[in-house]
Amino acid sequence: MSTPTGFMDYKRELPADRDPLERIKDWNEFHKHFNEDQLRTQGARCMDCGTPYCHTGIEMTGGTSGCPVNNLIPEWNNLIYRGLWREALDRLHKTNNFPEFTGRVCPAPCEGSCTVGLIGDAVTIKTIESAIIDKGFEEGWVVPQPPLMRTGKKVAVVGSGPAGLAAAAQLNKAGHTVTVYERADRIGGLLTYGIPTMKLEKHVVQRRVDLLEAEGITFVTNAEVGTNVPAEQLMNEFDAVVLCGGATKARDVEIEGRDLKGVHMAMDYLNGTIKSYLDSNLTDGNYINAEGKDVIVIGGGDTGTDCVATALRHGCKSITQFGTHAKAPLKRDNDKNPWPQFPNVYTLDYAQEEARALYGEDPRAFSVLTKKFVGDSEGNLKELHTVQIERTVDETGRKVYKEIPGTEKVWPADLVMIAVGFEGPENTLIQKLGLEQDRRSNVKAAYGKYQTSVEKVFAAGDMRRGQSLVVWAINEGREAAREVDRYLMGTSMLP
Repeated sequence: MSTPTGFMDYKRELPADRDPLERIKDWNEFHKHFNEDQLRTQGARCMDCGTPYCHTGIEMTGGTSGCPVNNLIPEWNNLIYRGLWREALDRLHKTNNFPEFTGRVCPAPCEGSCTVGLIGDAVTIKTIESAIIDKGFEEGWVVPQPPLMRTGKKVAVVGSGPAGLAAAAQLNKAGHTVTVYERADRIGGLLTYGIPTMKLEKHVVQRRVDLLEAEGITFVTNAEVGTNVPAEQLMNEFDAVVLCGGATKARDVEIEGRDLKGVHMAMDYLNGTIKSYLDSNLTDGNYINAEGKDVIVIGGGDTGTDCVATALRHGCKSITQFGTHAKAPLKRDNDKNPWPQFPNVYTLDYAQEEARALYGEDPRAFSVLTKKFVGDSEGNLKELHTVQIERTVDETGRKVYKEIPGTEKVWPADLVMIAVGFEGPENTLIQKLGLEQDRRSNVKAAYGKYQTSVEKVFAAGDMRRGQSLVVWAINEGREAAREVDRYLMGTSMLP
């Protein structure tokens, strides 16, 4: 333990973010950073619990508690307190291939299960994690480490998101020759196309990709396996194939007026903006522009929040975000939402904070159901019709939404983004390989084993488990690599 009374002596503090009204003028990362003394103080708040729930990732009541990659959090908190940054980096990399990603975009279920949170405010784990890896790169400690020997085995990884990159990194470390196929024009999957640059600047992704390439991994872009790259080619040329294509089939809505001009899927909106920004700093105009428009985002999750932030940077006229869920309480309900579950409390994410600073209020409308879209005579969207709803649970435990009479409302809208989740992976490659699927259409493969119904084909990440967190994708990529290594070699030294 850094200091036995640290959690009592020091208050939880977070670095101040950039001013909301300033940061919406650009696409740069919105976080600021602590200096080493401030980080040392925050590290001192860690209790080094006898049973540290922070690094035991489990799923509870539909959410995640603790860290799915089992980060050795108390250990590197103590090392930071003692000023041993290089050693802290080594401990961090022992469990997490990409802490620069999780330190920026993970919702930090580790903090939700921090024992200090039982009696006060949790340790600032995510901030410390991000600082460790950033310092590692700044000091030149993060360098390519290619394997000393090659096994002669070849592995293809399909998809270059967090699961694919983690699987590739681990398999390469084991000495296998790894080729990663990515259908987009840039490597990174949702890390590149999906997460806006203000949350994860793309040079951070490219820096890690360059490192993996220097370690011997081959990356092939514009390669959609099952379309312009035959699936049979991979089966014939490689000793094992790992599918990490994600759950990219977006869920649509069946609402009157869905075909009106101005109604778009959220990922089309986000990805178009990201690509245009990377290609031309938005000068090519190849994206859906929210400038000067009344914008509504349907969906209260992270994707919807990213749409809000993007629309603000485009210069929208107004922004509203609909959610069917009720407004969360200000404090944790210890009866319905006890520790170490992830705390379900009212918070402002970065985009809502920006909208409030610009327009004076939280842009979210809670317990709202969209009934129909209405357009003008030329087929352009002009308004939305909604009704308030309340959620109940029937005798079978099923959630039931009931409309509240008299709460109908009409909202002006020129542009709508649909961000209501994902239905699972796209089926083209799955069908080409003849893979079994589970009831949710994901590739059927047991957690911890990752072997599909087809010999030498494995699956990991969202393609296997459905839409989830980046940190779960890294967990599955690492574990799948271990199982592939065992399949190829009869045993494995990978964690």
